[in-house]
Amino acid sequence: MIGADVATVRPAARLRGELRLPGDKSISHRALIFATLAAGESRISGAGDGADVRSTAGIMRALGARVEHEGEGEGAAERGGAPGRGRNVAYRIDSPGADGLHSPDAVLDCGNSGTSLRLTAGMLAGLPLTAVLDGDDSLRRRPVARIIEPLRRMGAELHARDNDSLPPLTVVGHTPLQAADITTQVPSAQVKSAILLAGLRADGRTTVREGVATRDHTERMLRARGVRVDRVVEPGGGVAWSVEGGRAVQAIDQRVPGDVSAAAFWLVAGSIHPDAEFTLREVGVNPTRRAIIDLLRTMGADIDERPADGAPPALADRDGDAGEPMADLVVRSADLRAIDLGPDDVAAAIDEIPVLCLAAARARGTTTIRGAGELRHKESDRIAGIVAGLVAMGVRVEVDGDDLRIHGGTALRGAATDSLDDHRLAMTFAIAGLVATDPMTIERPGSAAVSYPGFLGDLEGVRA
Repeated sequence: MIGADVATVRPAARLRGELRLPGDKSISHRALIFATLAAGESRISGAGDGADVRSTAGIMRALGARVEHEGEGEGAAERGGAPGRGRNVAYRIDSPGADGLHSPDAVLDCGNSGTSLRLTAGMLAGLPLTAVLDGDDSLRRRPVARIIEPLRRMGAELHARDNDSLPPLTVVGHTPLQAADITTQVPSAQVKSAILLAGLRADGRTTVREGVATRDHTERMLRARGVRVDRVVEPGGGVAWSVEGGRAVQAIDQRVPGDVSAAAFWLVAGSIHPDAEFTLREVGVNPTRRAIIDLLRTMGADIDERPADGAPPALADRDGDAGEPMADLVVRSADLRAIDLGPDDVAAAIDEIPVLCLAAARARGTTTIRGAGELRHKESDRIAGIVAGLVAMGVRVEVDGDDLRIHGGTALRGAATDSLDDHRLAMTFAIAGLVATDPMTIERPGSAAVSYPGFLGDLEGVRA
């Protein structure tokens, strides 16, 4: 039952379903940006149609690219989404290329999307343009100093409020930028991608070093578009990525796989419910994004990985997928056990940690999650939000700074929970409602449409 500001989810006796998920949000953002940097026409099929991706599409239009979309498949629109839109779209982009873009006539609205803001800042840093990037109240609380410092080192001019720490962010680009060798201070694919995007317009070779390897969509998609990206594993397990400036991005067509972060909710639901089985079609299984699958398997989850479209998983990165492998996933009920997660695990599954906490609440034993501080700087303070929700459900949780201990194995009771207007918290609490002893209420459930239009409809559709 869905109201204007609250959803009520009732326990389900049995769960079954075959689901096609929204197109991967991270890949959809990047595909739109690269298509805008490339001169000519590009087509993106299967792109996510959540509010975040629409923000990036709007920004690319404002910079001078012609961006058209058409519906692709069905997905019920819900409150908080866009009426009449499905969960995926095909985009056709006709762009003059990087040298033909222009300063926007108005502030660039990033909505709730940190990816839109940070990656666009990197893109603009090496162009002779001036733009202001802004968004909603949640985005205005997200840190930007982590991209300002490296982009300034490369010669761009950036300014933000509160001593250059918070949006709005003004970018005055410079061409050419100066190549730099930069070590990131936090494990962030957004920061890495912003620097690599700026490096495309730099005079010389730009290198980004990260102590913990983060998702590599940017690097794969640049290679697919004719840009050489070098990777070196460093002592201690870090990774260095390098690009040579002055390389043009080529226009190509790309198919976007299903979002593994969206799949995570069904993987957890299928694992913690006593009578469940789901098939998830054409899910992206990029090695730098699939940590949620492997962590759940370590906990004892029953997850089969099958070829998508009849191709072996190793060969699923066919032409048109820009090197992004995909597979069909089948998940069934399982008896989960607790695990320990360190900072590397958290970085690898950063977007899935909230729903993984729900899995931990149902697992036998005590799960420890260490080094989760980055969760405090997402759309909400996700540590505070997930802890408040789990405690309301009767779960014993201990918090020590950025570390959590979740004591699992107890039945979840229905409770009133607040999503904090955060899509991942809204969906986590809704999944909890399927296995709770009593109905669960979620405040501000429409935030799910940021990344997963049609989620609440799918939630009702899997009841068998």
